[in-house]
Amino acid sequence: MAHVTVISEYHYAQQIASGHHRLTSDEPIERGGSDSGSTPHELLLASLGACTSITLRMYAGRKGWELGKITVGLRYTTDAEEKGHIDRRLSFSKPLTTEQTQRLLEIAGKTPVTRNLMAGVKIDTSVIQ
Repeated sequence: MAHVTVISEYHYAQQIASGHHRLTSDEPIERGGSDSGSTPHELLLASLGACTSITLRMYAGRKGWELGKITVGLRYTTDAEEKGHIDRRLSFSKPLTTEQTQRLLEIAGKTPVTRNLMAGVKIDTSVIQ
C-alpha cells in the first residue's frame, strides 16, 4: 500500500511527503507557477519510469542477465480530444539478444504502474471537516 500527503500553502507549489521522503511539485512559470519542482505529469512519468526500471532490473537479476545501465525515457502528450499518450523508450548499456529484448518489452508491459495506468484506477474523493 502506498500513502502520500500533499500540502499546498502558497500558490501552485505543492509539498509532497511520502514517509521520510520529500518532493516538490509545481507548474512552470508560463502556466503561472514558480517552477520549483516537477509538474504533476512529470511525476506521473517518473513513477512509471521508476517502476519500469526496477521491474526490469529484478527480472534480469532472476534470469542472470546483465543489463548495465537502464535508461527509461518517457514523454506524455495529448491529442486533439485531450486523450493522453505516453511514449516509453528503453535502452540498456549491455548488449542483449533479440529474445532478451523481446522478453524485456513484454515485462515492461506488465509492470505494476503500467497495469494500473492501462486498466484505470478507481478514485474516491471526499472532504473531511
